[in-house]
Amino acid sequence: MKTQKVKGLELTVDDGNAFAYETDPMLPKLHQNVLFVAKRGGGKTVSCVNLMEWFKFDRIFVVSPSVKSNKGMMDRLNIQPEDIYEDPDDISCLGKIIKAVEQERDDLVEALAKLEKWKQLQASIENKIPLRTADDHILLDLYNMTTNQFEKPTHRWNFRRPRMAVMFDDCIGSGIYTKGIKKLNNMVTLHRHIGQFDEGGALGISLFFLIQSYKCSTGGLSKCIRNNVTSICLFKTKSEKELEEIAEEVSGEIDKKTFYKLYNYATDEPHSFLFIDLHYKKGIHPSGFRKRFDQFLIPSEIDAKLNPGVK
Repeated sequence: MKTQKVKGLELTVDDGNAFAYETDPMLPKLHQNVLFVAKRGGGKTVSCVNLMEWFKFDRIFVVSPSVKSNKGMMDRLNIQPEDIYEDPDDISCLGKIIKAVEQERDDLVEALAKLEKWKQLQASIENKIPLRTADDHILLDLYNMTTNQFEKPTHRWNFRRPRMAVMFDDCIGSGIYTKGIKKLNNMVTLHRHIGQFDEGGALGISLFFLIQSYKCSTGGLSKCIRNNVTSICLFKTKSEKELEEIAEEVSGEIDKKTFYKLYNYATDEPHSFLFIDLHYKKGIHPSGFRKRFDQFLIPSEIDAKLNPGVK
């Protein structure tokens, strides 16, 4: 093949990052769209709660009619009552969650502005500049009429961008997957852009879907959701069709034969699962595949274990 370079049309990449939050080295990146696929009682909730704990989310929303039955585990995540939506047929919950994220952004912007004014006020005091010469807006924003004194502003998350997530559990066949699917698709597509700042960037939100079936004839995950997945926790299934479908959708990472080997190896114990990280940290993680979260699976080494002596 003969090629000829075209000068001046090289692609450049800006400093933006699709995964804007730093995570511990062995954890996946954030933000996430994660699927937990398992039969009833397979271990979806336990694995999801553990992963959410490790991510150290500040605020978690839950859309689930069964949230109270998992109260013990949910208490571990410190989920507030106002962030629980027990009726997945009420699709207005999606808009309420987005508004809550946008409100967090507004609160942060306001708090940072007040903090800057507080720094200006403290500088004036240290330099012995008379307060009567200070900007009236600064004085009014920082003066507490109740205590009759200037007070340093506070912020719920100590002036940092909060990490937020939504858990969708036991919602298959409900309104958000049927009449609300367009809104849900939109949330999935734009999840990392929700709560945008004027100067660029966004708070974003991670999404966790707990489902019993990867595909349903109606009321299940849409193709849009599946195409925007960042990670999959796949538990043992008896459905060959389901395995085939997932193998197809991760075929860009590994071939089907290797996928089945990894799946069988990862799901050979009760409640164990194959974790597929489609955006793993290259250079840090040796592979995008794990058994549960605590054991990396390296395809070539797994093949050697399963077929000793075969080159």
